[in-house]
Amino acid sequence: MSGHSKFANIKHKKEKNDAAKGKIFTIIGKEIVIAVKEGGANPENNSKLRDVIAKAKANNMPNDTIKRGIERAAGDANSVNYVTCTYEGYGPNGTAIIVDALTDNKNRTAANVRNCFTKGGGNVGTTGCVSYMFDQMGQIIIAKEECDMDADDLMMAALDAGAEDVVEDDDSFEVLTTPENFSEVREALEKQGIPMAEAEVTMIPQNYVDLTDPEAVKKFTRIIDMLDDDDDVQAVYHNANLPEEE
Repeated sequence: MSGHSKFANIKHKKEKNDAAKGKIFTIIGKEIVIAVKEGGANPENNSKLRDVIAKAKANNMPNDTIKRGIERAAGDANSVNYVTCTYEGYGPNGTAIIVDALTDNKNRTAANVRNCFTKGGGNVGTTGCVSYMFDQMGQIIIAKEECDMDADDLMMAALDAGAEDVVEDDDSFEVLTTPENFSEVREALEKQGIPMAEAEVTMIPQNYVDLTDPEAVKKFTRIIDMLDDDDDVQAVYHNANLPEEE
């Protein structure tokens, strides 16, 4: 995506989330529950929980809120059992969309996701219909304005820690890892005091679809906004290249 600023996209996303901080905190709260149930409440022995805590801090979640979430997940044996669901489908102009959800009611979530696609002129497809167009990768975004380290030193530190690649943008660095090495690389950079604008395992499109028609952009944006507003939806990935906002 040369010529596009990943950091600007993240800042825009964060600003949007700040208007509805409860949504991102709810998402992270569910991830804490899953991580604690799978690996226990001690972050030292649970790399998945360490990753969720890092994500929480990157989203300015207070330490007390993180701690309470871990304690609640560890102490409540009867807490809600969330099921992970993934939906794949198409938006306008053949754009590919993947939706990750955590839900206590799969029927409700499936109906809601289908409704989001339909309202934006898209449709839900079968499992695997678009995921082959994406690579699952660990992605760490480092804003240049926040990082004092020399570009060559940062790249060497990331590669030495086990990163697959480091891509320099106008205002940021993108560190890419395999999903398996993500925790190790993130922790190595964290120990060196490198600030991270975002750090998570994500789905990265192999190619992008340019959306230029205003009506297609409007429909696509409606799908994404409706999915973002759904409490069961944890993450949305797509391969649309939208016009930059004025």
